[in-house]
Amino acid sequence: MIPAQFDYAAPTSVEEALGLLAEHGDDAKVLSGGQSLLPVLRMRLNAPGIIVDITRIEELKGITDEGDTIRIGAGTTYQEVLDSDLVREHLGLVHKAVTEVADPQIRHRGTLCGALAHADPAGDVGAPVLALDAQMVIQGPDGQRTVPGSEFFLDLFETAINDGELLTAVVIPKHTGWGSHYEKFVRVSHQWAIIGIAAAVRTDSPGGVIAEAKIGLTNMGNIPLRARDVEAALVGQPATEDAIAQICAQVGEGTDPPSDLNGQADYRRHVAGVLTRRAVLAAAGA
Repeated sequence: MIPAQFDYAAPTSVEEALGLLAEHGDDAKVLSGGQSLLPVLRMRLNAPGIIVDITRIEELKGITDEGDTIRIGAGTTYQEVLDSDLVREHLGLVHKAVTEVADPQIRHRGTLCGALAHADPAGDVGAPVLALDAQMVIQGPDGQRTVPGSEFFLDLFETAINDGELLTAVVIPKHTGWGSHYEKFVRVSHQWAIIGIAAAVRTDSPGGVIAEAKIGLTNMGNIPLRARDVEAALVGQPATEDAIAQICAQVGEGTDPPSDLNGQADYRRHVAGVLTRRAVLAAAGA
């Protein structure tokens, strides 16, 4: 299908973009990588009056080392994340999750922050970013504010970004030396995740006792989830299948995954336990 007619603007500064959003209100949609927005427009599921293209705003691009954290600008593509030595060294879980996003064409156009703002629960980046205690930097007419990842995702396709605001960056604490793994379950290559498990693990030695664990769940509810009870139970356990299997099997408790053609909710909860065990063992180097 062909999208409905719309106006187009390509601001070169955040202030200019915010001015356009204030001027046009609900009639405006923000375009970053466009890999989620363009299909929606083509199917006419949304018909904005104006598209505000932020890809020419240089201040939104790039990955920077801020001491204890890594800042990823809203204009940074998935491929730039994959190519970053900073991400590979300090945010291994993000790097591994992004390798599972769609295909190379989409990774060269789509942006990590665009996916976070879109907030599809089946998207691959929400769970790892949540697991690593990220902070979302949001700018609006009243200035800049920072929202913890735990407060950013509100509901299906709904975030803490208010009308007239932009997500300008995600800031993630360094997890240097942590093992990590993203286990994604799909029926065909490049599919949205039926289930995804993001695991970051710190052990006292490769394959040794788990000192800390962080686990995020993809597509196990309306928003990305954090398995905090399982994280706490893993601490002090040896990184062996016998020691962690029963703990990981409980990861689906209290979740509300969808039931659809890819599987019923009970099936997803069972598979999530299997995938969590695999992800934790792989992250721990066992």
